Amino acid sequence: MNKYSPVFGIVLAMCGLFAHARTPGEVVVGGALRDVSMQGISSPSRRLSDFRGKPLLINVWASWCGPCRQEMGSLERLSLRFGGKQFNVIGISTDDYRDRARAFVKQSKITFSNFIDHELVLENMLGAEHLPLTILVDADGRVLGKYFGAQEWDSPQSLALIARTLKVKL
Repeated sequence: MNKYSPVFGIVLAMCGLFAHARTPGEVVVGGALRDVSMQGISSPSRRLSDFRGKPLLINVWASWCGPCRQEMGSLERLSLRFGGKQFNVIGISTDDYRDRARAFVKQSKITFSNFIDHELVLENMLGAEHLPLTILVDADGRVLGKYFGAQEWDSPQSLALIARTLKVKL
């Protein structure tokens, strides 16, 4: 029996986890996002392709998600400081009810564009099997990185990650 076979098996299993999409139609890191219509919560409805031409930070959230609520302030500060300049910031709510998502946006005083995805098209394409999920996308719509869990998106570490990944100067 080869002493490396258990380790090799674990490595292969892990590679399989990262190589394949986890949600139906998921675009993996390196892939290009498909164009879809997005229903506005706090802004007019738009198409995802409307955001091409500039890097994009997409945050997938739900009003009932504690970690999503926790990181929203840092996303708002990030958007106020850099949004629309070097990159755009948008939010995608996976709430089933538009009024709950709208109430959360209003209560949190979020000013960046937010959209609702109650049909799960974006949730599946973005791979939001866990929330919150933040995706960094280049100007051509190619996914550069996916980050699960609450972050302080305006912290020095996050700003360095954003600058390095999106190739922008912050």
